[in-house]
Formats: sequence, C-alpha cells, structure tokens
Amino acid sequence: MRFSSLAAAAAAAVAATEATYAGFNYGSTNPDNSARTQSDFEALFKRAQTLQGTNGEFTSARLYTMIQADTTDTPTSAIPAAIDTKTTLLLTLWASAGQADFDNEVTALKSAINQYGTSLTSLVAAISVGSEDLYRISPTGIENDSGPGAEPDTLVSYIKQVRSAISGTVASSLPVGHVDTWTAWVNSSNDAVTSACDWIGMDGYPYFQTTMDNSITDANTTFFDSYYQTVNAAQGKPVWVTETGWPVSGPTENLAVASVANAETYWQDVACTLLGKINTWWYTLQDAPASPSFGVVGSDLNSPPLYNLACKNSVSSNSSSSSSSSASATASTSAASATAPASAAGSNTAVIATTPGKESGPVTGTAATGTGSVVLTTMTGPSGSMITTAVTMSSTANVTAPSATAPSAVSHYTGAAAAATAVVRDVVMAAVGAGLGFAML
Repeated sequence: MRFSSLAAAAAAAVAATEATYAGFNYGSTNPDNSARTQSDFEALFKRAQTLQGTNGEFTSARLYTMIQADTTDTPTSAIPAAIDTKTTLLLTLWASAGQADFDNEVTALKSAINQYGTSLTSLVAAISVGSEDLYRISPTGIENDSGPGAEPDTLVSYIKQVRSAISGTVASSLPVGHVDTWTAWVNSSNDAVTSACDWIGMDGYPYFQTTMDNSITDANTTFFDSYYQTVNAAQGKPVWVTETGWPVSGPTENLAVASVANAETYWQDVACTLLGKINTWWYTLQDAPASPSFGVVGSDLNSPPLYNLACKNSVSSNSSSSSSSSASATASTSAASATAPASAAGSNTAVIATTPGKESGPVTGTAATGTGSVVLTTMTGPSGSMITTAVTMSSTANVTAPSATAPSAVSHYTGAAAAATAVVRDVVMAAVGAGLGFAML
C-alpha cells in the first residue's frame, strides 16, 4: 500500500513553517593539520553542493571556531568562502580553553560582523557557544581522554557574553545555543545551559555507544531513542542534529562494525529520515585518513561518494505496492493536522492500530484502528512535547515481523507494513522539530 502522500503533506506543512538546513561539519585545518584557506573551504562547500544523489541539498556548514587557524583572533576564512558559495553557516565559538581564549572568539565574531555585515548574517542559521564541552567533563568524557571542557555555569556566562556582543548589531536577532552530546542534555545537572539556549544542538553516535547493543541493525532505533530523550529534556527548545554518522573504516566498537556498507545503511535509515525535516549537519564530508573515518568521500575530494547517498526509501518519494491514498495538511505555529481516505485493500493489506503511550506536556489526541486503510491519529501538544505511540502492525503478506508493537518513532519493519512505520516516524520527526502539533498514522 502507498502511504507517501500523507507523509509528504505533513512534511510540507512543517517546511512551510520553518526552513531546514542540511550540511556537514568542517574543522579549521586540513587532514595534514595545515590551516584551511578560503579556497580550501570553497572547494569543500562546492563539493558538498554537488554530491551525487543529494539533489544539491547540502548547502550548510557547521564550524567549530570563529578564528582562522594559526591566528589569535582573525575571523575564519570559511566566512568569505560561504558568502561566495552561498553556503549557510552554523557558527561556533570554541568554549573549552578558558576566558582569555573565549575573548578571542568573541573578538573574531564581532570583527566578522563588522567586516561582512548582512552578507554574513543573512547566511547564519545560528550561533553555537561551545561544542561538547559538557560531555568532556563527564565521567565518560574523562575516561575517554576527551580533553578540557567547561562547566554549566561557565557556558551560561559565555552565552550571555555572546548575546551582549551581538546586541545592537545586524546579528542581534540570531538565535544562540549550545551543542553537546545527547547524554549531556538528558543530565539534569546541565539544565541551566538548556534554559540559557534558544535552541539545542544534539550529537549522537550509536557507533560509540558501546555499553548497549550498538550493531548497525539497531543503530536506527538507538539514534532516534537518543533524539527523543533529548527533545523530552529540551524545555520546549528546538532540537537540531549537529553531529551524527557511521564510519566507513576503523575499529570495531562493541557490536558496531565500521564499513562502507554499514555507513550506507545508517545514511538510509537516519539521514534520509532527518533531511528536510530536522536541521542536520552530518559528520562528515571528508576526513581521510582519520581512523575511524566518517567521510562520505575519500581522500580525493572530487571522487564519487563512497556509497549511495540517494534516499531509496524516503517517504516523500516512496511508491510501494499497488494501492493509493490522498491527503491534505494544514499547519500553524501551534498545530498540524492531516486527513486521508482509506486505501483499497489488497494482497498486502495491513492492520494498523495506534495506542497513545507516554507523553510529556499536556497532550491530547485520539487513536484509531483500521484494516487496509490509512489510519489517522492526531495528537496536539505544546512546543517540545514528546509523544510515544505504540504501533501494532500485521499483514496478510509475508513479512519479517508479522506482528509487533514498538514506539512509533523508532519502529523498523520489513515487508508490507514497512511504509506505514516510515510514515509514522517521519511525521513525528517533522512535528517535533518544528514544535507543531502531531499528525500520526
């Protein structure tokens, strides 16, 4: 059966409310540790925009510092490169080296604003104060020798300093936030940082989550579990995915095997669910010869991607099986809804039942059960609410899991009911990312 039109309509409703960014993470130095120049950044940004299989959607760049490598406080040459290539930017001020170095970051930020004005600020998605600073002072970060970090109260102070620095400038309206691992965000001792942010940047790598089943088979579930835990802890703030990926080569971490095939699987399961719905900066475009290596291209920047980046099972393009449905959707800043008629029953008839489960915030809604039809469940809650809905599916056709129940946001099935699960997950992702209501199948 075909469930694509409802998902497309719901996603379109969200897209109309809030544009999304898709990009990669970029350091200030090349693999040989030489400083990246403007031409280096331009080559990277142009390659990202022309990656085969991506339809030119990777037009954003997340940086790790405002400072040009090998200088004290000169603005990064990534900025003129971004202006020349029309690349949007998630700016970052490095925040784990103490107040004196942070002052240099602020100086570089103010200099860039003064030098480039609206040519820069019109391209800026947001400003991040720090990157994984809370993780690095956590027991896990210390155990992994991750380097110096920053305490919550220090980050709150830095966020205030950045807001003061941009006040009264053309950058005054830019949202200011922080990027950290999902484990840092769900730790209540860091709530003050969450409160100080306009938005939350989440880094999550199932490959490194070695205390659990982190095989590629479960990586999709593991990632979206961590995303929704972050959403639940975000105090209603938008949650963006600022780092995730799977390595093409490197050591095995518990059950996680680094390989080109597994990197492609992770891309199809995770990237293809996020793109166009949640602001996402993937890790990474190129990092050879690092180990583990997460690059989607190898040591030759202009070589074809190491694996297929075209989203094979994207709900917006899915046309599986023989029947059809139609849908319409509307959205505002507070709610999204969708309706769809029943599809014709056939040999791949699926029985879909939805049952509301654990919710955060005052959430209301109804659930339904149907056979051979698009079953609509509409739930509405405030920005940042998280809804976990149990979805039971069975089918007359042969499927790997003939009948199963799991949280919709992380369910994964193969066979006749697979499209329904993908739609549920995609619509939930779209709704949570924009802080809208929730339209679910």
